[in-house]
Formats: sequence, C-alpha cells, structure tokens
Amino acid sequence: MNGLMQQRQLLISDLIEHACAHHGEREVVSHLVDGSVYRYTWHDVHARAKRVANAVGGLGVAPGERVSSLAWNTHRHLELYFGVTGSGAVLTTVNPRLFAEQISYIINHSESRYVFFDTSFSATVEEIAKACPNVQGFIAMCGRDQMPDIAIRGLRCYEELIEAADTKFDWPRFDENRASTLCYTSGTTGNPKGVLYSHRSTVLHSFGTCTADGFAIAARDSILLVVPMFHVNAWGVPYAAAMSGAKLVLPGPWLDGENIYRMLRNERCTITLGVPTVWLSLFDYVEKNVDDTRRREETQLTRVVVGGSAAPRIVIEKFERYFGAFVIQAWGMSETSPVATVCTLLAKHQSLTLDQRFDLQTLQGRAMYGVEIAVFDDDLRRIPHDGKTAGQLKVRGPWIASAYYKNEDDSAWGADGWFATGDVAMIDPDGYLRITDRSKDVIKSGGEWISSIDLENVALSHPAVQEAAVIGVAHSRWQERPLLVVVKKPGNNVTSEDIIEFMRGRIAKWWLPDDVVFVESLPHSATGKLQKVVLRQKFSGHRFSTDLSDLTSMSRP
Repeated sequence: MNGLMQQRQLLISDLIEHACAHHGEREVVSHLVDGSVYRYTWHDVHARAKRVANAVGGLGVAPGERVSSLAWNTHRHLELYFGVTGSGAVLTTVNPRLFAEQISYIINHSESRYVFFDTSFSATVEEIAKACPNVQGFIAMCGRDQMPDIAIRGLRCYEELIEAADTKFDWPRFDENRASTLCYTSGTTGNPKGVLYSHRSTVLHSFGTCTADGFAIAARDSILLVVPMFHVNAWGVPYAAAMSGAKLVLPGPWLDGENIYRMLRNERCTITLGVPTVWLSLFDYVEKNVDDTRRREETQLTRVVVGGSAAPRIVIEKFERYFGAFVIQAWGMSETSPVATVCTLLAKHQSLTLDQRFDLQTLQGRAMYGVEIAVFDDDLRRIPHDGKTAGQLKVRGPWIASAYYKNEDDSAWGADGWFATGDVAMIDPDGYLRITDRSKDVIKSGGEWISSIDLENVALSHPAVQEAAVIGVAHSRWQERPLLVVVKKPGNNVTSEDIIEFMRGRIAKWWLPDDVVFVESLPHSATGKLQKVVLRQKFSGHRFSTDLSDLTSMSRP
C-alpha cells in the first residue's frame, strides 16, 4: 500500500521561488569586475532570473540544450544559476583559469550554444571564439557602456538582453531527473570530463548542506562565497543559500587577503567557504594589519568551510585563534556534487581539549545522510572501519555521478554502483574519514606507505613556512623517499636543517624528508590545488644526499 502523499518534483526553480516568497528582502551583495558593489535582494534575483529564462528562450535555446558561463561570483552569474536551469536548459560553468585549449574543449564537448562571460575574460573569449564554431553568440555580462571592444560573432550585452525580457515567466514543471548543470573535472591528465547534475541531485544536496551536521546554513547567516561559482557549482552553496534565505556576499575577482577581510567585516559574515590557499593570504593580511582585539570586535565569523584539498592543522588553529571561528572540513569532488563528508563534532567530543579537537578537525568528516563511503583493498574486499587500515576510497549515493557526460571513461564505476575516487583513505569506528593521499601521490618507501598530506601539515606548522608540498622521488635503495618543497614566508632565513629538526619528533623518524628544497612559488591548478605532477616532473632528476654508493651499510631511514 502506497502512502497518500503528494508527488511534487524537486526542481531548482522552487528554490528561487521559496527565497523570493519567504526571504525576499534578504540581501545579495555583488562585487563586480569594475570595482563597484551592487546590492539587491532575493526578490530581485527572482525577477531577473525570470528575465534570464525568457531571454534564453528568446535566443532559441531549447530545454536540455547547453549554455556556458565564464564568470566570477557576481549577481549576474547567480541569475544564470536559476534562470537557465529553471527554464529547463543546462548551465555549463567553465573554469576561466584553464588553458584556452581546455576551455574550447569544454564548450565544444558540452555543445553549448551561447557563452556568457565577464569582461575581464574578454581576451580569452576572443582567443577561443574561432575554436568554437558551433557557438552562436557571446554575451558580455555588463552594461552597454562597459562592452568590450572585441571582434567576435554574435556579441551581445547582458543588461540589454535582460532588460528587453519580461519578468513574467511560468517555470515549467518537468521530471526532477532532468539535467540542470554540467561541470567539468580539472583535467590534470587527459581532457576534462563532464559531470552532469540533475535538479533532484542538486536539491537533495542542498538539503544536506543546510543540515546542522552539514554546513548548518540558516536564514540568519551572512555567507561570503569565496569558492568560485565555476568550481563544482560553488559547492552547491548558491542553491543552499536560496533554500535557507541566507544573505549572500559574492566577491567577484577580489580574493586577496585585504578584500576578503573587508567583506567579512563590512557584511558581518558568519560563514565563509574556500580552498586552503585562499586563507593563507587572509592570514598574511591580518597578521600584518589587524590586531587581535580589532579582529574579534570587527568580525562575526563563526564557521569556515574548507575543501578542495586537505585543511592543514595550522589553518584550523589560526581561524580559531584569530576569529574564534570553527573550521568545518568537507570532502568531495566534482563527481560527488561535491559534498560527501563533513567534519562536525559528536556529543562525546564536547570534553575534548582544544588540541585534541584540532586533531579531529583535520579529518575529512563523516558521510552525509544518503551517502555511503567505504574503503577496499586491491582485491576489492571491504576493509574494516578501524581507523588504522588504509585502502581505496569508494562512494555512492543520490548525488554521486553514475557516469561521465557522453559516457566517456566508465572505469571508475563498479557494477554495484560504487565510484572509485582515486583516494587512499581509512575510516574510523565513528565513521570519520581520513584521506592519507591521492593514490598517485602516496609515497612508497621500503615497502611502506608515507602520507604526503601528513608531512605537509607538519611542515606548514613551522612559523617560517608559507606553503609546502611533499612528493616522492626515486631512491636506489628505498624505491622512493619524500622530498619537501617549501615556500618561505617573506623575510625568513630558515634552513632545511631547521625544518627537519622542527619535524623531528612530530612524525615517525623514517617519514622525515630526506631533503628540503626552497622555491619562490608552488604550482597550483585552476581550482587552487597543488599540482604535484608538475613538481614530480621538475624534480624527477633530484638526487638525495642519502642516496650514496654505500647504501648497503644503511639501516632503515
């Protein structure tokens, strides 16, 4: 016997309808490319999103067809999030930091008919236009007086297009499994792969992130959205903000430490989200310019969500010490929408010391409701959740991808629906996930595994270290040994011996890096992740001081 409940499809258009109806006066603040600030409300977002839906339809974009965006976090990009998807079309958010060839590939592979772009990417658009012959037009996201002087076909002005469209639009009702947005992996090896989200998966993901053991996003929150809207739909936060009616602060391209601090202060932000590298610039600014008393008086920050790569312990400590803010580490990837696990506390953790709690916060957290995580050995047998045994991490659930767009490369999926993430991890008896490495980054030395993430966290706690990366380099006896690559903080004269001595006693002796090298900067991907493949190529010929001809006389490192 079935229950007598109404069947209503889960659609993104209902999120913006809810935001307008119940939180219509809540503010959305947008920092634009020209340095100006645009303020309006969820009621206004709703009206302009309907104009977008009418405009996209007027361009001839049919339900299911794709349009792309090359844009920062601004109110116009937010309008595309709701207007394009609500109309039944699919929004492809393209990372503008990628190489031109990769951008062209994504636009062509997605078969996007139009490209919306911020004017700061005009040169990129002019470069790729000829390589995207099926794109019918390019829409500059600005007013008429800010139109770029570029020679490309079908160039239009966003504001003129929107102003000419009607605010009256009846959101179509359709199957919740219809595609909504298309995001591409960063493509560090081979071409980027498309992950095609549905309205259902997006709404369910929003419910998850709004829960108390998710990001606890509520109507009273003011959110500084530092994570880019071209990075896995900004971790789903624009949709979660509409669901909860939170204030949303969009920083545009202004992501340096000074501007981040200014926005946190001026907009009384209670929560912010971003990758670890962004927070290093914030810390650098406040350490030089804002004393402890001012920080506590001027800011209202309570929570910081860190994802994209593991949050170093020093980041967790500094947010607590500088702002009194709790760092929520979250884990996921494009294929998981992206949030799959979130690190929040259980009742039994209330008695932890601050030091013990920091250790717990370095974990990637527990699976959100609906998401299953498990680790497997090389024979595909499940490994017990004992917090000690590492294996291949796999995941499945209602917002986990079942295939790549156009069914390219299905090798990561098993017959039972498990998606192989490519991470090496362990899970403890309480369900907390600890990722020890990407499978391609883990270091195998003398038959044992060394976690590059753990070594990086220890190195980053040294007061003279700005950034750190650990890679495995060939060793004639031990197969591989860890090489620590460090960026010093300005004005510091720390030596490799100083750093090794600092790390001694904080990790197993045989884990200690065999060498430390100093560089001016570390290579990062378009999403802010360390590009260890670049480092491995650069230091492939490095010869360790321990790699001598008389290695037969050495004991275990």
